[in-house]
Amino acid sequence: MSQAHGTIVQTIGAVIDIEFPREAMPKIYDALVLEDSGNALAEKGLTFEVEQQLGDGVVRTIALGSSDGLQRGMKVRNTGRPISVPVGVGTLGRIMDVLGRPIDEAGPIQSEELRSIHAPAPKFDELSPSSSCSRPASRSST
Repeated sequence: MSQAHGTIVQTIGAVIDIEFPREAMPKIYDALVLEDSGNALAEKGLTFEVEQQLGDGVVRTIALGSSDGLQRGMKVRNTGRPISVPVGVGTLGRIMDVLGRPIDEAGPIQSEELRSIHAPAPKFDELSPSSSCSRPASRSST
């Protein structure tokens, strides 16, 4: 199934409104990607996240990168899924951005599983206690 394409209709800083066909309106938290338009000023492959459905096929998004160079009429593709990042042992000690791209200059992140950044938090009783952090000594004021 091919993903729906939309068109930028308004830009206000990092807030971007994008129009899609009504029957193909993206869901909240869907990741959208800027199509290559040959515009050297716009960030190639810029990712947007849908935050609100305004109606009539228009969604309000947040640009997850520089919105410099964006113009009305530029094409955007819906990925049909939320932003997902690598999880697991391969991510331990690594630094990545919100899109899951490594920013610590240590090469690609080795992980077989991706999870949505909007996944629910684990329940309290599913967490395992850890004693790796020690509490600071209390200070007395004498």
